[in-house]
Amino acid sequence: MIELAPSILAANFAHLADQVERAAAGGGSVIHVDIMDGHFVPNLTIGPPVVKSLRQATRLPLDCHLMIENPDQYIAEFAEAGADWISVHQEACRHLNRTLNLIKQHECRAGVVINPATPVETLSEVLDIVDYVLVMSVNPGFGGQKFIPATLHKMRKLAEIRAARGYQFRIEVDGGVGMDTVAEVVRAGAEILVAGNAVFGKGDAKVNAQALLEAARSASLQRV
Repeated sequence: MIELAPSILAANFAHLADQVERAAAGGGSVIHVDIMDGHFVPNLTIGPPVVKSLRQATRLPLDCHLMIENPDQYIAEFAEAGADWISVHQEACRHLNRTLNLIKQHECRAGVVINPATPVETLSEVLDIVDYVLVMSVNPGFGGQKFIPATLHKMRKLAEIRAARGYQFRIEVDGGVGMDTVAEVVRAGAEILVAGNAVFGKGDAKVNAQALLEAARSASLQRV
């Protein structure tokens, strides 16, 4: 099942609730929330107070992507603020198994993220416990970056591993997903598509979301 996860990083924060509503009306089924600390990535975004406000504005699951150092310190706070899904970077976690189980203890879906330079093989010991794997198709930190085609093989590899081992995790992709790239990421195995500028950048978020989702679903029929 293909899902669109509009990323609020590209939304107009003065009209955040309205923009989320429009994206949801266009078929967005998960709201992606980028949490950046200015240390793990070179940017600062939002914290639990915005997540708490957003929780009151939508019934859709909130997918909180923690691009932060020491994520264990903040998992409880984001869960309490209303996060439904929480993902952490393999590169930021000293004890990844422990961190993923901590997310599950707070009754959230647990995801693991890998940067463009991180091999899929580094996740071999946690793929049996994660709910989803997020493949970064740009270097994290800023929206609007160009898609890195070399990341496509990771999505294919994850799909192969899942089929071979009978795992249940889903494959998410974040970075440069738009009308020009959505077909290839879906054909590579991505199922949850994070899109910021493609949804909120220009025009109506509802119309943009509908077009992106339609293109993604069409591409899913071409999977081998």
